Amino acid sequence: MPRIDCVRSSVVARTPRVMQAESMFELPAAATAEVRWSLDLPLEDREWQIGLIVGPSGAGKSTIARELFGEHIVDELVWPADRSVLDGFGPELGIKDVTGWLSAVGFSSPPSWLRPFQVLSTGEKFRATMARALAEAEDLVVIDEFTSVVDRQVARAACAAVSKAVRRGGRRFVGVGCHYDVLEWLQPDWICEPHESLFRWREVQQRPRVNLDIVPVHRQAWQLFKQHHYLNSDIHQPARCFLAMWDGVPVAFGAATVAPGQVSFWRGHRVVCLPDYQGMGIGNALAEWMGWLFSADKPYIVCSSNPAFVRHRARSKLWRMTRAPSRVQEGPVDARTRRGRFAKSANRVTASFRYVGPRATRDEFERAMTSLRDPTRGSPTTRVDR
Repeated sequence: MPRIDCVRSSVVARTPRVMQAESMFELPAAATAEVRWSLDLPLEDREWQIGLIVGPSGAGKSTIARELFGEHIVDELVWPADRSVLDGFGPELGIKDVTGWLSAVGFSSPPSWLRPFQVLSTGEKFRATMARALAEAEDLVVIDEFTSVVDRQVARAACAAVSKAVRRGGRRFVGVGCHYDVLEWLQPDWICEPHESLFRWREVQQRPRVNLDIVPVHRQAWQLFKQHHYLNSDIHQPARCFLAMWDGVPVAFGAATVAPGQVSFWRGHRVVCLPDYQGMGIGNALAEWMGWLFSADKPYIVCSSNPAFVRHRARSKLWRMTRAPSRVQEGPVDARTRRGRFAKSANRVTASFRYVGPRATRDEFERAMTSLRDPTRGSPTTRVDR
């Protein structure tokens, strides 16, 4: 069984302050300070993809990680100051590879991809770093101070996305950090706690469910999400809008509308999940809930160019593809808007789907519509698990 015995020593300069501190706290006088760690690490006994080295500050996590995986530790990456995040990835990667890895770690915000790394939010920087590290690694990626710079709720979302990306991408990953709350979201194959001289294998389990509260909102709520949508445009005036909340925090926005001349069906108008919470299927859960609600009235159709949405719906039993990915020809000019009916989609590859899953009752649909028209009657809250 592989074993690590680490000793780290440093010279203690015998300054007046050091000697005073020794006297005050009854510390033994010593010429050197020494720390030892001894661990059994049977990493070759099983196949694994994800590991976690965890413990309090000063526990020896980084020391153990460097002893085990030194050449695989990803230090601070260098990003171009005057170019987009996309251009920070190696030239050997095609654009589909780059956007695929960004989406895989839950960073599915095309407008943010076009910005330089230094102007991104802390959560976006974390995910961009994870995407690039996984994309450019041949096998193993080790990240020190894992999730230490992000909010703990954001850390949970990020860990779920990273775990899925690592396993689907055929990589191996080791996180090194002091937060135990990532455990059930990252779902590692093994855990190492240096301060306890403990190593243990564990069985991978399903991550915790995400409970979303979905409430009707005024279209003004779109302003919080607008910059993260790839069209970056206003929503239609008659759109019915909903907000998905996770533990009281707004995380996703959805809107549906009946387009002029298309009154025979509802159309999914917008679904946007904030970048910090992408990668867990929250956007898909909201879209499917809207399909459930609006199909109680008439068919619910969505059109999207987002690769993650298209892949999910193509596999899902809740959706039927009505148009395979293709470029839509711009239709005739609408008499009221003076614009082509499909002007927004004319230059993009999009796919269309119809929701075919379970649907709400007519009474549930009417209550939701009433709350949108008259907020004084109260806004029904729907609980959705993801």
